[in-house]
Amino acid sequence: MRLFNLAALASAALIAAAPAVAQDRDGWPASMTIGTASQGGTYFVYGNGLASFIGEELGINASGEVTGGPVQNATLVQMGDHAVGLVTMGPAYEAWTGVSELAPGLEHSDLRALFPMYMTPFQVIALADSGITSVSDLEGRRVSFGPAGGTSGTYWPRFFETLGISATVSNAGASDAVGQLKDGLIDAFAFAAGVPISAFSQLSAEADVVMFGFTQDELATILEAHPAVSELTIPAGTYTGHDYDQLTGAMWNFAIANASMPESLAYEITKLVMENNDRMLEIHRAASETILENVGNNTFLPFHPGAVRYYEEQGIEIPENLRG
Repeated sequence: MRLFNLAALASAALIAAAPAVAQDRDGWPASMTIGTASQGGTYFVYGNGLASFIGEELGINASGEVTGGPVQNATLVQMGDHAVGLVTMGPAYEAWTGVSELAPGLEHSDLRALFPMYMTPFQVIALADSGITSVSDLEGRRVSFGPAGGTSGTYWPRFFETLGISATVSNAGASDAVGQLKDGLIDAFAFAAGVPISAFSQLSAEADVVMFGFTQDELATILEAHPAVSELTIPAGTYTGHDYDQLTGAMWNFAIANASMPESLAYEITKLVMENNDRMLEIHRAASETILENVGNNTFLPFHPGAVRYYEEQGIEIPENLRG
């Protein structure tokens, strides 16, 4: 009788536990899309790698999708078209407050932060024989700003206006822009992405190039006019053969989701990324900044409740105004 009772208790425990497992995945989608950016940029590599990682570990058919970048990603997540989006916090703030260039007047109030990614520096590449060595040298030149609606396509025009620089500008994906530069169709490519930027690395292996950010005077002007930008130095050796530091400005990137994402899924995605930095570094070196210490670099966008639960388990207190 004692053995029977023990067996009955064990069986009851298993039955009781079964719904809990099902509940943990309640509402999870069979597939999900992550908004990235153009091919040749860091978002494309990071987002597709993240999708593969989620697929491997969480059993969801996840895929990255080429987009125009953060501005579009914010709206795609707000509208529920994408489950996860990669955004820089400047465009995210504009979307949050209803002044997005893509959807003016629409407050993206359903956006929720998941985890910090890395800082996106603003960087320029040109052929060495062009004589271009600074942003001010781009006066009157032909310059690509990357995809329209991306971080670079949004902020480089503003920076040029702030610095009083007039140029012939165009928009293209990162891979296309470096191809245009190599073919002499443009004089410089001003971009923004986590370093090393794969398109820059590729071009520097094929041609003699110069890369730079802002001079000290240019940066001081930019920081005063654009408070979402922070000072950053890209260290020497980031790109093979380029043994000089590059002073520039940068913005933080975060992965975001819609508030309707199941709490358990947001929790598991956040936990997966935050507890496997070695695996994230295999995706891209920029993931060296995808760590718990950088959670506080989000100052305005509420975190998803699932992310809040994970961070508080790690002893990170999320301010009340950032609890989604």
